[in-house]
Amino acid sequence: MEVPPHSQPPAQAGTFAVSRPVLYAIFFLSGVSALIYQLCWQRTLLTVFGSNVESAAIVVSSFMVGLGIGSLAGGWVSENARIPLLLAFSVAEFAIGACGVFSLDIFRAAGAAVGGGSLLVTGTVCFGLLLVPTLFMGSTLPMLVTHHVRSMKSVGRSVSWLYFVNTLGAAAGCVVAAQVCLAHFGMRTTVQIAAALNGVAALLMLLNWMKERKAA
Repeated sequence: MEVPPHSQPPAQAGTFAVSRPVLYAIFFLSGVSALIYQLCWQRTLLTVFGSNVESAAIVVSSFMVGLGIGSLAGGWVSENARIPLLLAFSVAEFAIGACGVFSLDIFRAAGAAVGGGSLLVTGTVCFGLLLVPTLFMGSTLPMLVTHHVRSMKSVGRSVSWLYFVNTLGAAAGCVVAAQVCLAHFGMRTTVQIAAALNGVAALLMLLNWMKERKAA
């Protein structure tokens, strides 16, 4: 049955339809880069702060806490109808890439500054180092889910497909990082590759947002 026009939900400001294949490809690249970062950053931070159970737990916990906070922040952004979600996603991807480019130097400089510190100091520094990039990473899924829900009018399909594509990208990122990039290019180049993927994802989303905005 066709829904009467007056009962349809009002258009949200800043919502622009992007074809599903393009949207999925962009989020796939985002997932690839995220897991490349996680592997590289974990190895670097363990090298800087010590390779033991406590340090490993701190690094993984800091990464997950940052993602959780970022998800909350992305949910808040998504609730504001005046914020163009695709533009916000593009900004987040650019920010992740910018953090990635300088991340290894920042990690090593921080490690040199607090080397030999207590477990509390190590945990605080790790959390601070990972907070900004992981916050942006965590914010991307809520923003895309909200945009996709507005386009497809289906919460279940929107969440499941985006989560599937991003998880598939994450799995691919693990394989690419471990079997190809780290084995042949080294840590710094691998991180730069991840940053380049963020740049591509951000640019594709920005171009689609500009195109749809012009057509609207």
